[in-house]
Amino acid sequence: MGIAVSAVDAPAVAAAAVPPISDPVATVADLRVTFRRDGRDVHALRGVSLDVAPGEILGLVGESGSGKSVLGFTMLGLLPSSARVDGTVSVVGSDMVDGDAKAQRKVRRLDLGAVFQDPMTSLNPTMRIGRQVAEAAGSDAEALRLLTAVGIPDPKRRMRAFPHELSGGLRQRVMIAIAIAGDPELIIADEPTTALDVTVQAQVLRLLQRLRDEIGCSIVLITHDLGVAAQISDRIAVLYAGRIAEIGPTAEVLGSSAHPYTHGLLRSRLTLDTARDRKLAALAGSVPSAVTPLPGCAFVPRCALATDDCATAPPAPVPVGPARVSACIRPLDTVADRLGAASTTTDEPYPESKRAEQPPSVVLRDVTKSFTVARRWLDRSGTDGKLQALRGVTLRVGHGESVALVGESGSGKSTLLRVIAGLEKPTSGTVELAAGERPQMVFQDAGASLTPWLSVGELIAERLRRTSMSRSERRAAVIEVLERVGLPAEIAKSRAGQLSGGQRQRVSLARATVVPPSVLLCDEPTSALDVSLAASVLNLIGDLRRSLDMSVVFVTHDLSVARVVADRIAVMYLGRIVEVGPAERVIGDPAHPYTQALVDSIPDIGRESRILAGEPASPLSPPAGCAFHPRCPIAVDACGGADLDVRLEGIPANPHQVACIERRAV
Repeated sequence: MGIAVSAVDAPAVAAAAVPPISDPVATVADLRVTFRRDGRDVHALRGVSLDVAPGEILGLVGESGSGKSVLGFTMLGLLPSSARVDGTVSVVGSDMVDGDAKAQRKVRRLDLGAVFQDPMTSLNPTMRIGRQVAEAAGSDAEALRLLTAVGIPDPKRRMRAFPHELSGGLRQRVMIAIAIAGDPELIIADEPTTALDVTVQAQVLRLLQRLRDEIGCSIVLITHDLGVAAQISDRIAVLYAGRIAEIGPTAEVLGSSAHPYTHGLLRSRLTLDTARDRKLAALAGSVPSAVTPLPGCAFVPRCALATDDCATAPPAPVPVGPARVSACIRPLDTVADRLGAASTTTDEPYPESKRAEQPPSVVLRDVTKSFTVARRWLDRSGTDGKLQALRGVTLRVGHGESVALVGESGSGKSTLLRVIAGLEKPTSGTVELAAGERPQMVFQDAGASLTPWLSVGELIAERLRRTSMSRSERRAAVIEVLERVGLPAEIAKSRAGQLSGGQRQRVSLARATVVPPSVLLCDEPTSALDVSLAASVLNLIGDLRRSLDMSVVFVTHDLSVARVVADRIAVMYLGRIVEVGPAERVIGDPAHPYTQALVDSIPDIGRESRILAGEPASPLSPPAGCAFHPRCPIAVDACGGADLDVRLEGIPANPHQVACIERRAV
């Protein structure tokens, strides 16, 4: 049975409750980190205690604002000097809080490695890859060895490349090579796979696991995706509002969550078994403000099991097993019994669609799109300087239908979306749109697509200026559309920078739909969001699509998302659609070997993802014949024939088509 302690006593009990580890690589004890912003204290960490065992992979999970990255930066000794830090952090015996700056630099050089979410912000864009790795490794020969060790193909040639000439997966491998250059005892990997395709994500995770096994280092893997953490973590620590909610062996934490927050995260995750006819189970509310932390358990406003006792003092972590603790006053069986199974859907159905028989919203016929690449960016491969982004795409999007475009980076998904939106003109082929409003786009980074100096109300009202509405009618329309996307009316006075990521994405949807478009184009709108926020945004898109009777074209690299958001899925590879059909059938019984590889690469709890070898060829010089044949496990000699043109044919009414000479019959 859990116990309640006073706020003063909580830190001491918390430190004692965490199972001890002999000779830990890193120790964090009662860590509190506070930032001063706009004259107010922001409490990022509020008493975190944990150890990292030698050779252990510790998964650190939680929503944005939970303090995961702040904990990682504190362990690296990279917090800004303005941060106020209490408590202790020791890495291989060195004090990373109050220790000598010179000693900390030595620890970072010899004992610590770091891999961050966006390698482009860490790599020098003006330096060749080999020189950057050599700076950490000490010599060109050692740099070559490291690039080979992390699985970079043709490493001698890649050493002469600049960062922009490498794919996202290769850039992340370069960062891992730099991280292991000093044979570190500990690597901090902060969201290293968030921006990567599912296939590259599987490769990077397997690489981190292999390096742990080979060089014996420990890894702290920071991620908001429990499926990613489940792939390689030995233990998982769940953070919420600057405190540890639960920590223990991966199988136990994910198999029978001991904290309601962990249960909520699991319930919000999409899987390949998620029901498609019900709304997704989104975790209600959001992480509380770090400016005025709640006096009791920070999860109280969102917790279905909360009582008055929960609000009086922070609950101390208490043992719920031999190597597991939970900061909840409810015993383990209460959480499991009262909250039930971690279903990813609710019992609430989507609203009835108003779909009527009308002409298709979008018809693409043999669309191509090429870009001219400046000669200075070309290598000596003899290419003609034409980047072939789209190579004969034929697709139909019915009225009120939702079609998902999936595939790795460089497959042409976003280019196709921009062609439909009219932001790019096709090089050849035709794009036919239904009469009415032009398509509206919702982008991945809502913050970058919203004008920062305009209020939310002004941003939305811009789209109403060409209407005959009066000023008061426009104000009423703004309030109405904000309520439609689940935002309060007072947000109309706020600016984008004052909103959370989920709120900004809802504002983007409000702006795009205040004048209902015939087609809503969504370019990775949930890939940067926490699982709970992503579920609520997907529910909102489903509601808007059905209530406004509009079509949706949804770009994503997450097949679990594609399966629940779309009626049909079109799989793209190097500028062509290689398979298209009903979502359930494309995911459940993939006909193209590339689609099968994408499905196998999905990280999920209780299932090990499989790795698709290699990377897509350059769109500057795509392979002859089927572009996938160099990576295909069932390829035959004919697949690489110069005169082979494997593509989908025509626009049948409701097909499941595949562009593969080995699997034509589906």
